[in-house]
Amino acid sequence: MRELTYVEALRECMSQEMRENENVFILGEDIGVYGGAFGVTRGMIEEFGPERVRNTPISEAGITGSAIGSALTGMQPIVELQFSDFITIAMDQLANQAAKLRYMYGGKGNVPMVLRTPAGSGTGAAAQHSQSLEAWVAHIPGLKVVQPSTAYDAKGLLKAAIDDPNPVIFYEHKLLYKTSSEDVPEKMYSLPLGQADIKREGTEVTIVATSVMVHRALEAAEVLAEEGISVEVIDPRSIVPLDEETIVQSVIKTNRVIIAHEAVKRGGYGGEIASMITESEAFDFLDAPVKRLGASPVPVPYNPELEKAMTPQTEDLVQACRESLQRA
Repeated sequence: MRELTYVEALRECMSQEMRENENVFILGEDIGVYGGAFGVTRGMIEEFGPERVRNTPISEAGITGSAIGSALTGMQPIVELQFSDFITIAMDQLANQAAKLRYMYGGKGNVPMVLRTPAGSGTGAAAQHSQSLEAWVAHIPGLKVVQPSTAYDAKGLLKAAIDDPNPVIFYEHKLLYKTSSEDVPEKMYSLPLGQADIKREGTEVTIVATSVMVHRALEAAEVLAEEGISVEVIDPRSIVPLDEETIVQSVIKTNRVIIAHEAVKRGGYGGEIASMITESEAFDFLDAPVKRLGASPVPVPYNPELEKAMTPQTEDLVQACRESLQRA
């Protein structure tokens, strides 16, 4: 076991896969000598060459369309889009091609591609480079959606995404790239998509959190533990497929649930999780209403204080848990 950052874990996974499987290659803007917008592919072109670490023109639709075509012919492309906001330009390729082709070809044509993209606020990248749009793609049948919160999860989930015969959208939070580090096995391993992880066990309230919000949930749990309040933190790791059973069983145990994501609360995927809970056997065990936390419905500000104010922070999770416990 060695301690790797989130970036290092992603790079190691791709490098190990490319050494083992000649069909795997990467394409995207500035991923070659420059090493990508956040350095994830740094040094890979020296090992694998420009044919397998392919710099592309600035055309997200072209990049994604090229990946879909190569996937249909038996390759396993990994697309890197510089910012998740730019997925908007590739939505026709994703929603009408990648997501539909396996169904339209009666299962005879697969699209085994991964689209990796950094998401989220906290870096002062402003309104066009800081959005969390995972609910958009989660709405489209045929696409899988993954949001790793740790370096260990990032490596194992990326391995699973590369091996999956379906297109996978792989969201990497920008704040986690260099701040999240932990023990990561050197040997390759895979974490199943659709299997949540209980990051912290508790008995009085459940927090279901995704991506960077997992870390804020764990911080909130520490604060509340000093008050004698036991918090369970569930990280779905993928929202499509979603591990409903782990969430339901946690709510049955704790009787209260907070759902937190950085995406705008209105229309966010937290609403889908809340609905799933109320439609399940967990509903009869709830002692307080399901509480959702998400960003304010405004463009992400450039000002760092405003940027922080519009997204849920640790103190917001602490307060939400206290309020839930005050409900009879």
